[in-house]
Amino acid sequence: MRVPTAPTQTAAEFFRLLAHPARVTLLEMLREGERCVCELEVALGQRQAYVSQQLAVLRDAELVAVRRDGWRIFYRVTQPEVFRLIDAARAITGEPRLVPVRTGGNRLPPAC
Repeated sequence: MRVPTAPTQTAAEFFRLLAHPARVTLLEMLREGERCVCELEVALGQRQAYVSQQLAVLRDAELVAVRRDGWRIFYRVTQPEVFRLIDAARAITGEPRLVPVRTGGNRLPPAC
């Protein structure tokens, strides 16, 4: 028999999920809308496997959703409430909000 998870344990697991800097950065990059994995890879300066691993954790937590378009894989935030938590953490710590680099419009630097 499985013991129900205490609400505080669930909250602690959620905060542990957000404790990884790459995941917070990915969420911040997705704040403005859907992005291709290849765009996120270039913006993070990390290999595709690493970025995909971090996105999988966010997807398993149902914070992001995935969409395929041919060979390209796009992610978007499904729980925008997470940004209130990120913003609150930044306000408490005094850390400025990440502003994604834009090139010619509403896109991160193209990599695909």
